[in-house]
Amino acid sequence: MKTLDAEAIMVRATPAAHQHAPEIQPYGHLVRMPIALSETACKKAVENLNQVLADTMALRDLYKKHHWQVAGPSFYQLHLLFDKHAAEQSELVDSIAERIQLLGGVSIATAHDVAETTLIPRPPKGREEPAVQISRLLHAHEIVIKEARTMARLAGEAGDDGTNDLLVSDVIRRNELQVWFIAEHVVDAAVVRA
Repeated sequence: MKTLDAEAIMVRATPAAHQHAPEIQPYGHLVRMPIALSETACKKAVENLNQVLADTMALRDLYKKHHWQVAGPSFYQLHLLFDKHAAEQSELVDSIAERIQLLGGVSIATAHDVAETTLIPRPPKGREEPAVQISRLLHAHEIVIKEARTMARLAGEAGDDGTNDLLVSDVIRRNELQVWFIAEHVVDAAVVRA
C-alpha cells in the first residue's frame, strides 16, 4: 500500500483555480449541428434568439427590481405576482439559451451582454409608484412580444419549426398571459362602489 505524506495530500486537495485557456467557441461563430437546418437558417435564428434572450433577461430583472421595490396597498399581491413572473421569465431564459446552443450558436450570458443588447429601456435605480412599475413591465412585454412574433414568422419561413415553436408556444404565450395579469392591476375600476 502506497502512503502519501501530508504535503502531497494538500497538493491534490487544492482546487486548481484561476485557470485560463482560449475560448472553445467564440461568440458569433456557428458550429454545424446535424439538425437538418441550413447554416443560414441557424445563423439567423441564433442572432434573433440572442436578441429575445437579452430582452427576456432584462424583463426578468425588471420584475425582480419591482418585486423588491413595490410599495402601497397592493404590496403583498404585487410582490408575489412580480416574483412569480420573474421565475417564469427565468424558465424562458433557460429555454431560449438552450435553443441557441442547440442551433450551434453561443448564447449571451451576462448582465454586461444584456445591457449592450436589450431594447428594453433602463429604469431608474430608485423606487416608483406601482402603476409606473406596471407600465414599464407592459412596455417591456410589448417589445418582447413584437420581436418574438416577427422572429417566429422568419423562423417558420426558414423551416426552423423548433425555433418557431419556442417563440410562439413559450415566449409569446407566456408574455401575453403575464400582460393580462398585470394589465388588470391598472384598470380604473372602483374598489368600493360600482
